[in-house]
Amino acid sequence: MTLALHAVGLQHANGYRALHDVSLQVASGARVAVIGPSGAGKTSLLRVAAVSLRPTAGSIDVLGPSPWTLRPAALKALRARIGVVHQAPPIPPRLRVVTAVLAGRLGRWSALRALGSLVHPADMAGAHEVLARLDLGDRLFDRCDRLSGGQLQRVGIARVLYQAPDLILADEPVSSLDPMLADAALRELVAQGEATGATLVVSLHAVDLALKWFDRIVGMRAGEVVFDRPAAQVDEATLRELYAAEGGVVPVQAKDAAVHQANTTGLPASPGPDAPPVMCR
Repeated sequence: MTLALHAVGLQHANGYRALHDVSLQVASGARVAVIGPSGAGKTSLLRVAAVSLRPTAGSIDVLGPSPWTLRPAALKALRARIGVVHQAPPIPPRLRVVTAVLAGRLGRWSALRALGSLVHPADMAGAHEVLARLDLGDRLFDRCDRLSGGQLQRVGIARVLYQAPDLILADEPVSSLDPMLADAALRELVAQGEATGATLVVSLHAVDLALKWFDRIVGMRAGEVVFDRPAAQVDEATLRELYAAEGGVVPVQAKDAAVHQANTTGLPASPGPDAPPVMCR
C-alpha cells in the first residue's frame, strides 16, 4: 500500500474544517483522480498526502509507516520519494528552465552537487529529455519569468518526471493548459507511472480528463469523500449529484482526442483543441 488515510481530519487555526473523517487507500502503481467542486478539500487532501500538512485528526501512512513518527533525516528522505506538481509551480522567476527541472533530484543529491548544478547543470541531457516529452525542449535555457503560465505548469510536470518519484501527487496540474496540451501532459504523467511503477494521485477540474486517464475516481465535497469507485462506474447522475451545489454543472475540458470518452459519459465535447473549457448541464 503506497498511501493510506485513516479517518483523517484537518482543521486550520482559524477554525475552518478542510477535511473530515477521510479514509482512503491507494495501492502501489494505482492511478487515482480526485474530483469535486471548488472548496471540496482536494488540495488539502494532497497536501496531507505529501506530508506538507499534518492532520489534526486520524493518521496517514505514506510509502511505509506514519511519516510523522520519523526522525528528521528519514522524513527528508521520504519527501524525496514524493513528487508534487503544484497548480502554480513555486519556481523562482530568474531560474533557468534546466535548473528548475534538475531541482527535482535535489533531495537525492549532496549539497556540493546541488550547488555545482546551479553553475553548470549536472544533467542537461536528462532535463532536455523530459522537457521534450512536454513540447518544451527548445526552452531549456530560458529564464522561467519569460514563460507563460501554461509553460510553467509543464516545467513543474517535467521536474517531477525527472525526479522519478515513487508517489506522484498533482494538484490541478493542467489548469492553465489548452485542451490538447492538457491531454498530452496527463498522458506523460500516466506513462511515467506505468514505466516506473509510481503511484499517481491527481486532482482535476475537468471531469472528462479524469474519466479518460484514470482507473479510479474519488469524488469529494465539503471536505469529505462522497464516492470512491472505478471510472467505469461513474455515471452522469453521480457527477450531477457531486456538483449539485454548483447547479449540477459538471466541469469539462473536452477536445477531439477525448470525444469518444465524452460521448460515453454523456458529457459534450468542445469543437476543437483551441476551444475553452466548457460546462455542461
